[in-house]
Amino acid sequence: MDNHSHALFLFSLLSTYLLFAFGIGAESESYYHVIKLTSLLPSPHCSTPKGSNHHENKKGRLKLDHLYGPCSPFGHRRKPTPRQILSQDQIRVNSLQSRLNPRPHNVEDTKTTTLPAHMGKGNYFFTIGLGTPKSELTVSFDTGSDLNWVQCQPCEGQCYSQQDPIFNPLNSSTYLNISCTSPECSQLPSATANPTLCFSSTCVYTSTYGDGSFSRGYFAHETLTLTPSDVPNFAFGCGESNVGLFNTTAGLIGLGRDALSLVSQTSKEYGKVFSYCLPSTSSSSGGYLKFGSDDATSVKFTRLLTNPKAHSFYFLQMVGISVGGKQLDIAPSTFASPGTLIDSGTTITRLPMSAYIALRSSFREFMSNYTMAPALGPLDTCYDFSQQDMQAPKVVLHFGGDVDVEVAESGIFFLGSQSQACLAFLGNSDASDFAVFGNHQQQTLQVVYDLTSEKVGFGVAGCS
Repeated sequence: MDNHSHALFLFSLLSTYLLFAFGIGAESESYYHVIKLTSLLPSPHCSTPKGSNHHENKKGRLKLDHLYGPCSPFGHRRKPTPRQILSQDQIRVNSLQSRLNPRPHNVEDTKTTTLPAHMGKGNYFFTIGLGTPKSELTVSFDTGSDLNWVQCQPCEGQCYSQQDPIFNPLNSSTYLNISCTSPECSQLPSATANPTLCFSSTCVYTSTYGDGSFSRGYFAHETLTLTPSDVPNFAFGCGESNVGLFNTTAGLIGLGRDALSLVSQTSKEYGKVFSYCLPSTSSSSGGYLKFGSDDATSVKFTRLLTNPKAHSFYFLQMVGISVGGKQLDIAPSTFASPGTLIDSGTTITRLPMSAYIALRSSFREFMSNYTMAPALGPLDTCYDFSQQDMQAPKVVLHFGGDVDVEVAESGIFFLGSQSQACLAFLGNSDASDFAVFGNHQQQTLQVVYDLTSEKVGFGVAGCS
């Protein structure tokens, strides 16, 4: 072999080694994302044409958008900072955890100074029709809540500012207050030993949230329109006293498992089945929310768990995590009790601390060739994306029934700024806290809830 051939041979060996060592060879491409900064930034444009029906998508799906996304008519005016989002998210998680483990939390976890309130109100919105003739109202949804309510005239207490005209029950021919003796009135969470449940024989509700905001008013029946078909006698709260910013939506739709949720109330129409796809940060076309069966041919299902202390919550059996194609050394029992809560209103996924440390260690090892950026609040694994694209390992969450859920590239990082992209996972502060599968990691997935069969399914590229 001459010197020239020998040099080429050595160069070839060196190139092969570098490709393998840094994870960019053909053999390992399936374990990595090449992430561009533009894939994490919000799209500057909404792709919904003006004058089109932007409320309903194909296949009877209701169009779903993020409150601060490009298609939001009101979110940009009050968009919180990344630190505010994280602080508010922690308040929600504390509230969820307290349902099973009542205890005081660290004061630093619950600071609310100058924070916009959206605990319990969800991060995504869609449009419903309410009343006869129907009034179109933009509402948020939340799988961690059950009670449905909207603001109502005459706002005798107080009402917050909302984008749509406030619903006036006097203009609807199908509005009817629910009496105190109705079985539905006794199903309200505020019904237990509450002497103010009735006012002039009319059922009164109060819905309070972990950040101190609330909605209070009359419990009533009305005609609900989700698609071209109507849902008569829909029980909801007609709120005449409402405190909290609520992101200027008209109210909240609860998609929990208890009797008063929209899922339970429409069981005859939709069979206790609903699905959604939460759009990615960079999406200009949004996602969807659908009630009833959906095209689920590529969806894999895992068993739904129930906890008697929080029957309304959706718990799943997480059994492990993989990073860059390698499953981490985490015992499945780490996630066993009471399971992992899948929640549409929590932003950042929470893990038991030992699982988070294993994830963080493996992720940092794969990203060791990149310079780390300062931490963003509790997010302690951050990188500078401003000067280059980055190759990040894929993260896969493993659930019971051999269900593997790959986190989309938009769900791996939470963006503080162009020079601060942080691993979008956190460890729980208390050993008794359960894991939470947040909406940031659910982005672009087709998520199907089948309550009759007690299972939840996941499919890829759900928003397309």
